[in-house]
Amino acid sequence: MKTLNTLTLKQTLDLIEKNEISAADVVKDVQSEIERKNAELNIYLTLDKNAIKTAEAHTDQELKGIPIAVKDNFCTKGLRTTASSTVLDTFIPPYDSTVTKKLKTAGGTIIGKTNLDAWAHGSSTETSQFGRTLNPRNPDHLPGGSSGGSAAAVAADMCIAALGTETAGSIRQPAAWCGVVGLKPTYGRVSRYGIVAMASSTDSPGPIGKTVEDCSILLNVIAGQDPYDATTSPKPTINYTTSLDKSIKGKKIGIIYLDIPELKEIKSLYESQLKIFEQLGASIEYVKAMDPHPAIGVYTVVQRGEVSSNLARYDGIRFGNDRSHFGAEAKRRIMLGTYTLSKGYSDQYYNRAQQVRSLYIKDFAKLFETYDVLVAPTSPGYAKKMGATEGSSMFGELEDMLLEASSLAGLPAINVPCYKDDATGLFLGLNIIGAMFREDNVIQIADAFEKATKWNSWRNN
Repeated sequence: MKTLNTLTLKQTLDLIEKNEISAADVVKDVQSEIERKNAELNIYLTLDKNAIKTAEAHTDQELKGIPIAVKDNFCTKGLRTTASSTVLDTFIPPYDSTVTKKLKTAGGTIIGKTNLDAWAHGSSTETSQFGRTLNPRNPDHLPGGSSGGSAAAVAADMCIAALGTETAGSIRQPAAWCGVVGLKPTYGRVSRYGIVAMASSTDSPGPIGKTVEDCSILLNVIAGQDPYDATTSPKPTINYTTSLDKSIKGKKIGIIYLDIPELKEIKSLYESQLKIFEQLGASIEYVKAMDPHPAIGVYTVVQRGEVSSNLARYDGIRFGNDRSHFGAEAKRRIMLGTYTLSKGYSDQYYNRAQQVRSLYIKDFAKLFETYDVLVAPTSPGYAKKMGATEGSSMFGELEDMLLEASSLAGLPAINVPCYKDDATGLFLGLNIIGAMFREDNVIQIADAFEKATKWNSWRNN
């Protein structure tokens, strides 16, 4: 049998259920892979030394003690949480975030905390103050971000599945660059309580996994209303795995953004993959959606404003290190956000940005009157080379240009691998977007595409 760390979440659950393997053995194989690769890839910042003991104690629960990687901006009781900033270098949370508490209650083992762009500010994992993470598919390239550590951990088989957060692309973009699956739920579907806040009006925790099925299993665990987070929705959740293995015949799919200049070099690769949906019985139509380029400015203004407010609490008294420990990117975002919210400028910038944001929300709502999902490339291209962010203060916003509008609108979406370049080992991703709280549609169509193609490394190896 192949080493247990290479199994999918569903495969691992099934084998433990049959008593063919133990959760402790899975943890040991994952730990061995971490020991072998982490010095080079720099994926984990903190590991749980009690992981094997934890796994052994939870094998009768839903997740059966399986090792899950967690982005290091989730508070984890008794386990260091840094948000990849030295401001929080020695911070040990006294409580769990709602998501990690749910994960533990369901029997998941938090194997360790993964690297990210400091404070989740970026799309590369190069702004981490604990060193950048490398892309396991090609270590000369970036893993994306800000959930780059979690996506890289999945791609490197250094966990069975992972948790990340997305503000505008931070789950889907690194998933695309690392050739894995990343699901951003509807804003408010998953609690933000106990997560280091970036932009409070778009932050969305979600799963990163080896397959669509794995992400749906984790979403079942973490979704739901939370009394500690007033922005969570009272809408009931469903069993998201019931959306798997369903025909998509008759589904209407709108294709957006393929006509923008940034996609010229890879447009034909996507067009060839979009035919899969027609072969599966769905209808596709190229649709004129609202131009994604203005969303870059809208997101920049909204996010910087909310960052300046959220980071004001880190004063050194509660958390050990003072504000001089903020990195250059955090300082830039705080200054720009403070400026756009200041008297005389908030109407000119922040309020105007929110008005344009409303136009995107209305445009998407109109499109979903006709289409079950909208499909677009996840990123303008393959993973960039190491060092690509140097001297580029807008790197993240430009790399996430195809994702910002849907995040601003709070929509659920998923990345699935849709092409691999054999020369570099790098992947392209397909972004499947659904209407508010229609994760079921997103999962159904992504699962059908994944199973009809050869791009998933675990399903087709």
